Amino acid sequence: MFKYDTHIHTADISGCASASGIYQAVAFKEAGYDGIIITNHFFRGKTCLVPKNLSWEERINTFCSGYEKTKQCGDEIGLKVFFGWEETYDGQDFLIYGLDKEWLLKHPEIEHWTLEQQFHEVDKRGGMVIHAHPFRDRPYIPKIRLFPKLVHGVEIFNAGNYESENRKAYMYAKEYDLPTTGGSDNHHHDIVFTGIETEKPLNSIQDYIRLIRNREQKQIIYPDD
Repeated sequence: MFKYDTHIHTADISGCASASGIYQAVAFKEAGYDGIIITNHFFRGKTCLVPKNLSWEERINTFCSGYEKTKQCGDEIGLKVFFGWEETYDGQDFLIYGLDKEWLLKHPEIEHWTLEQQFHEVDKRGGMVIHAHPFRDRPYIPKIRLFPKLVHGVEIFNAGNYESENRKAYMYAKEYDLPTTGGSDNHHHDIVFTGIETEKPLNSIQDYIRLIRNREQKQIIYPDD
């Protein structure tokens, strides 16, 4: 079996994080993981540390540096590191996979996409939109909103959620027959190791997308497993 965490933030890009990507890469490697996906908060996120007064190219280069530093470390220690990001719409968060740095550099309009545009544009490019922790209830989240027709799947286990919130996410995915995934949403040094297990190794972010969209993941890793 192969282990992957699908939802990780690094302190240099996500201001709500305290752990570097390098620290986390080493920790996940030591914990027996085969790969991780860096999903820092994108430009709508309130904790994104990329200055808005830079040019688009400079902003994207800065944003992607969190992933690139982690990937370099991963290459050195034998851990696969893949790229994604977390986009925010009025308190609701979505994990985006399958669009790379080169694509981002050419598409500044992404910053102004609606939820509908996000789904359709990512979908037609073979990417994936996952609703992250959909039932998280915190003071900074105005209200819980669900978008079953604008996502490819649901994060049904998030280590930063209460058990009841994860349980509701599972029931939501089941009700709408949506593919499911899980991740730690790790920001700090006290890592709760979770994610997914697969029967075959993932060699690219497209492998992960196909795995989830085709419902081929073996199981979600729960902290007590």
